[in-house]
Amino acid sequence: MAMIVFYEKPGCMNNTRQKQLLAQSGHDVVALDIRAQGWSPETLRPFFHGVPVAEWFNRAAPRIKSGAVVPEAMAAAEALAEMCLDPLLIRRPLMESGGRRMAGFDEEAVNAWIGLTPVSEPISETCPRSDGMCSVPGRGN
Repeated sequence: MAMIVFYEKPGCMNNTRQKQLLAQSGHDVVALDIRAQGWSPETLRPFFHGVPVAEWFNRAAPRIKSGAVVPEAMAAAEALAEMCLDPLLIRRPLMESGGRRMAGFDEEAVNAWIGLTPVSEPISETCPRSDGMCSVPGRGN
């Protein structure tokens, strides 16, 4: 099975379920805090290969929900610069394994890439909390 570097926001309920699915499928997951990585445009860009700029963003990020950041109005260079300054803007999780990188958790794409054990219901990629912070109660995230 694969070793996956999984960039997440610790405490995010969806990222927790996604990591569990990967582990249940036999993969080794190394989870890292997406906010603590010191991203640059050069290190971040490969996660979005072939994906339109507007889809690079975490739609639950506070700055997007407030209208301060409008993904559809951004060029790639501007989007990357903003994400490097504010990693909460980045669509999560970012994953890398075997030289390939991916943003978001599209179960079909992940299954085609590394294989997943089927689950009874799909795992959501969007934060269920209205404030977009997606943390586990009592963790203070």
